[in-house]
Amino acid sequence: MKSLFLSTALAALIAGPALAGKAFISNERGNTITVLNTDTWEVETEFFAGNRPRGITASPDGKVIYVCASDDNLVRVFDAETYEELPSLPSGPDPELFILEPSGKRLYIANEDDNLVTVTDTETRMILAEVPVGVEPEGMGMSPDAKFVVNTSETTNMAHFISTEDYKIKHNILVDQRPRYAHYTADGSRLFVTSEIGGTVTVMDIAEDGAPTVVGKISFEVAGVQPEWLQPVGARVTSDGKRLFVALGPANRVAVVDAQSLEVLDYILVGQRVWQLDFTPDEQFLLTTNGNSNDITVIDVAKEKAIKSVQVGQQPWGVVTID
Repeated sequence: MKSLFLSTALAALIAGPALAGKAFISNERGNTITVLNTDTWEVETEFFAGNRPRGITASPDGKVIYVCASDDNLVRVFDAETYEELPSLPSGPDPELFILEPSGKRLYIANEDDNLVTVTDTETRMILAEVPVGVEPEGMGMSPDAKFVVNTSETTNMAHFISTEDYKIKHNILVDQRPRYAHYTADGSRLFVTSEIGGTVTVMDIAEDGAPTVVGKISFEVAGVQPEWLQPVGARVTSDGKRLFVALGPANRVAVVDAQSLEVLDYILVGQRVWQLDFTPDEQFLLTTNGNSNDITVIDVAKEKAIKSVQVGQQPWGVVTID
């Protein structure tokens, strides 16, 4: 019995304590990253992230956090465990949003001021390509097979489909005014593009060769909310492709949409000026960044209900979660 107890204790010591999940929130005006424990929903710390941090993502293994430091004209890089700053990445001017390929090797960055998408190698820290796109590029999405990157240009009102093989634009699709975000379903069969001023989400079916076809548009209506406040920005779709969640900016709502029928099912009241969204890795919760109330809202995905609000830094913009 004593031997069994010692063996069990030794195994527990080797395994160590269970690591809590984390959410990293970029605070655009506060120039910081807030770190939130997603088990307790308590803020663990806050650290400097450069000037005007906006887009934020994590490496596939969750060990590194990348942040668009827009006013520094670079991507800052941080250790996800120690929060130590690592060597930064070149990004081109005014990086706002980006997308990291599944291998973690190439980062595709929207440069709003120069009308470019910059492709940066995360290992060599070298720029591989600069792809001319429309005016004021912002939103970035990637097909699950990593063959296409989609950039949305705010002033040109287009979604540009860029081949990751040769960095050439293969398709240009007109969408509604001021497109903000592009998001594929997990199986790559459908793409959603939000248009902030147009007040819609353009829905495209994607062929096996990556070619898009517009099949519908989603619009929104909330009693007591002026139509011009219904501004779709961030969006996320569940991995089973059944539910699409859309942040509606100053409407202070997240729309719940049947991602197959495109019917709007409900609106979840969240904080003020909801901007970006991210699921926890198990998709149990959806976190929203609320820029004017300086908080995040935690949504129970299964119940489609807001369950908690947590104060973070000044003007939270982006969020990424890791295990």
